Amino acid sequence: MAPGTKENEEMAQSREEVVETMKDVLASELGVEADKVTADARFKEDLDADSLDLVEVVLALEEKFGIEISDDQIAGVKTVGEAADLVISKQTAVG
Repeated sequence: MAPGTKENEEMAQSREEVVETMKDVLASELGVEADKVTADARFKEDLDADSLDLVEVVLALEEKFGIEISDDQIAGVKTVGEAADLVISKQTAVG
């Protein structure tokens, strides 16, 4: 983390901002084009993510957003938008 960067700055992000941040993370973790990562993109069908990929994605999102996501919470998540909503709910709970 860069000097002077405050984690709180990331706490009040809109859904669009979270999805934009997730684009970079998912493109990197899944090796897909960032423009394929949309709120409606499905992890398995659209982004070719298997269960191991999803574990890596969860770890990356936890680190990026400073949150914790349990296996139970991620189990029902099928799209990037649903994951963004989960991230936002976790940030709201923390902040």
